[in-house]
Amino acid sequence: MSISKKYESVAVSSRIRLARNFADYPFPARLLRDAHAEEQAQEIIQLVSAKLVGLDAFALYEMKNLSDERAAFFMERNLISRDLISNRRISAALILRDESMSVMINEEDHIRAQYFMRGFDLEKAYERISGIDDAISESIPFAYDDTFGYLTACPTNLGTGLRASVMLFLPALSRRGLMRRISPDLTRLGLTVRGALGEGSGAEGDLFQISNEITLGDSEGDILRKVGRTVSTVVEFEIRERDRMKAEEGLALKDKVMRSYGVLTNACRMDLKEFSVRISDVKLGVALGYFKTEEADESLTELDDLFVEMRPANINRLNGAPLAKEEQDEYRAEYASIKLRKMQLKA
Repeated sequence: MSISKKYESVAVSSRIRLARNFADYPFPARLLRDAHAEEQAQEIIQLVSAKLVGLDAFALYEMKNLSDERAAFFMERNLISRDLISNRRISAALILRDESMSVMINEEDHIRAQYFMRGFDLEKAYERISGIDDAISESIPFAYDDTFGYLTACPTNLGTGLRASVMLFLPALSRRGLMRRISPDLTRLGLTVRGALGEGSGAEGDLFQISNEITLGDSEGDILRKVGRTVSTVVEFEIRERDRMKAEEGLALKDKVMRSYGVLTNACRMDLKEFSVRISDVKLGVALGYFKTEEADESLTELDDLFVEMRPANINRLNGAPLAKEEQDEYRAEYASIKLRKMQLKA
């Protein structure tokens, strides 16, 4: 596998998120205590949605009208946050049909706009979200200070309000205990490491997000370059460790991968925790060349999609009705088996 293909086997997706507030409205935390909270929140929602729905295929979802099940589905796909759901009396989300962008309204800040793309390209992701940012600012002036930049609810978002993050598949660094060494170094650089579902989540499926922690004092370009350079270093570290792990563990590693593939294609029941471990094994096997496939990157993309589809609310969505946990475990096993067999991964 070439170096560029190996990069693709590590960098899963890139995300740019912008935090913004409007100058003429109370910030959401204060807005919730206001006697006219719903009225002002509705003004904000209507102003933002009127601007964006005319620009692209956005759909508006007001949290107060959204079922818990649908909210959980969106959250599992990283399109909305737990804070947005907590503020459901005043909050909403605009989500693009292809799920590449979501704009959360009245979360911790008035606006949390985020753009996702596959692979590792922060510059392109930033370019895409900047157009949306400009469009919103044309409708409502942002809260901005000449010294502190964009004013936000949390001090760590002051300045550019920009968070650049890359989701990385790091089985070698994780399993060999090296993430514990990397994390303090990233902290000293003003960066942070989180799990697949962001702050407070664990590293399910050996997935980690690396992003900037502070936005004040650096320009947008500075942030993109810092995160980009660091991610490139981590990716190269992961690639070296994979080669080392393959050489040192030999047949034992291949056997572990193949056993996970065998279980995934034959199990009758599987909980999310076991599924996360075994799908990570299979992804690692594809990346290491244990499976014969003409397009390894396409196979990895399909496995990434399957990982999201097998989360509880996503399973309920696929099924068309809520399932009990035991039923979800049965559905997960059957669905994953069918998907993997269709991929025709061969040793």
